[in-house]
Amino acid sequence: MSVTIYYQKDCDMGLLKGKKICVLGYGSQGRAHANNLHDSGLDVTVALREGSATFQRVQDDGLKAAPVAQAVAQADLVCFLLPDQVQADVYNAVVAPNLKKGAAILFAHGFNIHYGQIVPPADVDVLMVAPKGPGKLVRDLYVAGQGVPCLIAIHQDASGKAKDLGLAYAAGIGGARAGVIETSFKEETETDLFGEQAVLCGGLTALMKAGFETLVDAGYAPEMAYFECINEMKLIVDLIYQGGMTNMRRFISDTAKFGDVTRGPRVIDDYVRQNMEEILTEIQNGEFAREWILENKANRPVFNALLRADEAHEMEEVGARLRSMMNWL
Repeated sequence: MSVTIYYQKDCDMGLLKGKKICVLGYGSQGRAHANNLHDSGLDVTVALREGSATFQRVQDDGLKAAPVAQAVAQADLVCFLLPDQVQADVYNAVVAPNLKKGAAILFAHGFNIHYGQIVPPADVDVLMVAPKGPGKLVRDLYVAGQGVPCLIAIHQDASGKAKDLGLAYAAGIGGARAGVIETSFKEETETDLFGEQAVLCGGLTALMKAGFETLVDAGYAPEMAYFECINEMKLIVDLIYQGGMTNMRRFISDTAKFGDVTRGPRVIDDYVRQNMEEILTEIQNGEFAREWILENKANRPVFNALLRADEAHEMEEVGARLRSMMNWL
């Protein structure tokens, strides 16, 4: 299936000139978006809780800060750059009562809209601009005159100009320099969650831990297991990042290549693929979203226990000790 990609020439940042933009949140993405928009000549206010220590940081960065209710009430565009688990509470408590007529709402991830945790009124534009990179990269590449590719999606187009508004925003944060790919809230949310769970975070950390434990249980030194199953992962991923799997295979031995193409499919077999399909189904039918929402309402007992267990794992102790030898880190 082909996708539509927009570039700088397709964007009219003038649509945001004279508009007031409210950025909710000043973490990795929030700080990058706010500073890039400001440096693009747009009117940005960072919305913060009363008494937040972040006020000083925002002001030190040369930006305006205001309490959430005040910033939202003045805004033509309200940008949600808060963690998924707090967005609905902030929307219901502060944004919905103060949203001015004709204002638009923008997200950088579709979770709360797709799963119905936030239901905006029908007369507002609801759109998404999602950079495909961490906030630091979004900022660093903007400063360097480049940009991180972005996704754009429209949930509600009350004004008839929601896509144009989103493209203007993508240009403002630098994304249009690299390319803006059109998608939907559904596709972005479900593919993002699947990638995190089955491959990038869940799948990868479980694979590394299983490899480490297999070698240690077989009597090999934990240090050797750590180097082979965890530390060297970066070398391989960097080569793939630079030029795909074909590029990576140019830089490894023929022995490694043969083991790659003959043994890899035995690790990621039909049973693993079946588990991946089940994970995707849980994302598509909302089961994962319900579990995560309830976990937060219960103060995260399972989540915190699992994190503590991994933090106490032998591989973390071994890794810390080995990294102390690597003064270049």
